[in-house]
Amino acid sequence: MHILMFSDQHADSLGGVQVSIRLQKRFLELAGHRVTVVAPKMHRDHPGSADYVDTPSVPITVDREYSMTLPSRRVDRFLDAAMAGRPPVDIVHVQADYWGAMLGYRFAARHSIRAVHTFHNHMEFGLEQVVPFPKVVIRALLWWQHRVLKPRLSTLAPSAWSYLDELAVRADASVAPSGHFARLLESNNVGRGIDVIWTGADDALVDEVLAAPAPVATERPLFVWMGRMSAEKRILEYLDAIRLSDVDAEFRLYGAGLLLAKAQAFVREHGLEGRVVFAGKVPYRDALRAIASADALVQTSIGFETQGMTVFEAAALGTPSIVSDPNIAGELPDGIYWQPADGGIPALADALRHAAADVASGSRLVVEPQASLEFRQSFQTARMIDVYERVLAAAR
Repeated sequence: MHILMFSDQHADSLGGVQVSIRLQKRFLELAGHRVTVVAPKMHRDHPGSADYVDTPSVPITVDREYSMTLPSRRVDRFLDAAMAGRPPVDIVHVQADYWGAMLGYRFAARHSIRAVHTFHNHMEFGLEQVVPFPKVVIRALLWWQHRVLKPRLSTLAPSAWSYLDELAVRADASVAPSGHFARLLESNNVGRGIDVIWTGADDALVDEVLAAPAPVATERPLFVWMGRMSAEKRILEYLDAIRLSDVDAEFRLYGAGLLLAKAQAFVREHGLEGRVVFAGKVPYRDALRAIASADALVQTSIGFETQGMTVFEAAALGTPSIVSDPNIAGELPDGIYWQPADGGIPALADALRHAAADVASGSRLVVEPQASLEFRQSFQTARMIDVYERVLAAAR
């Protein structure tokens, strides 16, 4: 098969969806398929690939990490020309909610190609977290969507959910990266019979990390946090919990984002330099090594993540987690995580104390590297191929 994936952001940019797309692409290719990824051109140096089609774009963040493409007939013609020299596309896989989704469904309609949609974005919650007037933004997005995708197909009343449903009704199959997000979508009448397919950990890298010599034990418990430093990830709340916990441990934070400067200022203001280390952005392999070397991974967002990939990677590597989001905890096997009593900062501080005490006493949670294939990308890719084949068979 030749799968044409559409993303709102370039696969080389930062973000969990981008990691997921890169993994899916690699494992689909290992299974003998071809994958082309369409996304807005990046405006900073990046590796790139001959398998990427970079659409004309403008940067939308100061660091030029992210960009957008405005769907238009001109961009449609650009994309058609870029695909003309490649093998025919068998299926369109839309892993986008904004301009990437519009371009993907326009392409699928023009060429009469079946489509699959993966929902990665809890749009309603996300917009509430990042924009000052979310309802106004949702109305603007609906207006824009209806201009770009015609005719309107969703019968839901205008809302963030009707926006997502407009994408779902154009797909021949819908996928969610977790059971809790699939249930949330369906409870809001978005999609029907949604397939749940996780993003797994990279099989080869997990095996490589597990085969490496065990890291030298640190004198203090080591906790790692990974992600985009932004409001929805609750990075400042995490730092406040570290301050409140007064735990003698090393808290290593990987990533970057708009709140990095505020986070660094908070650490200085509260004298946390001896405990908190900003480790910056690292490649995926190094991220897995960091998780494997930690006494625990800390997950802090609540209600935002549609999967929470890092805790799945930790499970695959045998590292316990502190899981703030009860929906993510509900996806994991029992006995491999600590969970705060509620979503407050004091409860997170208590969980940090509890985990640190368990580690210091030698009674930390023992997590065997999860032998279950579910945590591995090869298993999840095989399930995605089944979805593709089901969709294509229905067209015959």
